[in-house]
Amino acid sequence: MVQEKAKDLHRYLHLSKPVTFIIKQKLPFLFYIPHRSGLCKLWSVPDCNLLHTLRGHNTNVGAIVFHPKSTVSLDQKDVNLASCAADGSVKLWSLDSDEPVADIEGHTVRVARVMWHPSGRFLGTTCYDRSWRLWDLEAQEEILHQEGHSMGVYDIAFHQDGSLAGTGGLDAFGRVWDLRTGRCIMFLEGHLKEIYGINFSPNGYHIATGSGDNTCKVWDLRQRRCIYTIPAHQNLVTGVKFEPIHGNFLLTGAYDNTAKIWTHPGWSPLKTLAGHEGKVMGLDISSDGQLIATCSYDRTFKLWMAE
Repeated sequence: MVQEKAKDLHRYLHLSKPVTFIIKQKLPFLFYIPHRSGLCKLWSVPDCNLLHTLRGHNTNVGAIVFHPKSTVSLDQKDVNLASCAADGSVKLWSLDSDEPVADIEGHTVRVARVMWHPSGRFLGTTCYDRSWRLWDLEAQEEILHQEGHSMGVYDIAFHQDGSLAGTGGLDAFGRVWDLRTGRCIMFLEGHLKEIYGINFSPNGYHIATGSGDNTCKVWDLRQRRCIYTIPAHQNLVTGVKFEPIHGNFLLTGAYDNTAKIWTHPGWSPLKTLAGHEGKVMGLDISSDGQLIATCSYDRTFKLWMAE
């Protein structure tokens, strides 16, 4: 059973814009991003108190993500976060400053998403120039610049062992890449519209994709094919996420103002998380699998927890 603990963001300053992306990390932090304002805000969990406002972007922020070792072994002065924006900027942040500690330069058009490699050494970025890139932050250089999509690349995810990356494109195709060779090893063909979300299951062989065709597809790396299509929502699917420990369930969110939980295996509907009054733009699951976070164009984020 899941219950809601919601925080109404209308009560806070600088929240005149919809919330477009959310990332949840180990306690006690939670991030959300107001659309177009360029601000990123850090909130405590589960009481939802505002801790910091990060200022550095001047336009739409596409994503902000925690380093995999943030709040675990990294010092607050270290690089703990990475973010990207519509002007092509990618910024790195510590937890003890409201200003970025570094910029990653190289993109000239919109960067849709950033994602840390499981090692914490590398950062992946997806771009509207039809490419995605992998950056070595220790060597401070770009080590992969991959092309293959015929339209902008929207989302990226890494396999838990760090050997593979998955990308979803506005061309309606997904691709799985071998990071050792830089080659595409699996082509995900079947969606009718853009892919806006991609995620690897912790079981190591399932991949989920969410699309503008209102469906979520589950792919099997071993069989190299789509094994199930979930008619997930009544509008565009904005994100997909497996429960991070065992992959016991799959979470989807969409423009129909809902997020939904699906069983794994079986892909049967388990729960609908209804309550937002606008499009669900982002979602995430806490590292212990106990909290779900969603954010929306209704200017709120909501926390959902198992009873």
